[in-house]
Amino acid sequence: MMSFTGKYQLESQENFEPFMKAIGLPDDLIQKGKDIKSVSEIEQNGDHFKVTVTTGTKVLVNSFTVGQEAELETMTGEKIKSMVNLVGNKLMASLNGIESVTEFNGDTIIAVSMWLLD
Repeated sequence: MMSFTGKYQLESQENFEPFMKAIGLPDDLIQKGKDIKSVSEIEQNGDHFKVTVTTGTKVLVNSFTVGQEAELETMTGEKIKSMVNLVGNKLMASLNGIESVTEFNGDTIIAVSMWLLD
C-alpha cells in the first residue's frame, strides 16, 4: 500500500457547483469557494488516517480507519457516520447519499469528485 502521509495541494474539483447547490450551500459561498484551492495534510499510520483540510480560513480535521465506520465532519459542519475505503490511489467515501472520491498523484490531489447517489 502506498503511503499518503504528506501535504497535498488541490488541483481540480469535478462537479463542485452542482454538488454544493445540492447540499444547500448558498450561491455567494459557492462562488467564493470554487476558486479557493485547499491544502490537505495527511498523517497515515497503517490503515489509520488523520486528514486536515485547510480552505482559506476554514480548517476541517477528520480521523478514520479504512474500512471502519467513523464520524466525519462535512464542509457544512454536519457530522455524519461514514466508511472510507482505499482503492489504489483513491480514498472513497459515501456520506449521507453523497459519494466522494479523492485521487492522489505525487504531491497534488488531482481530482475531488462528488455526486449525489440516487
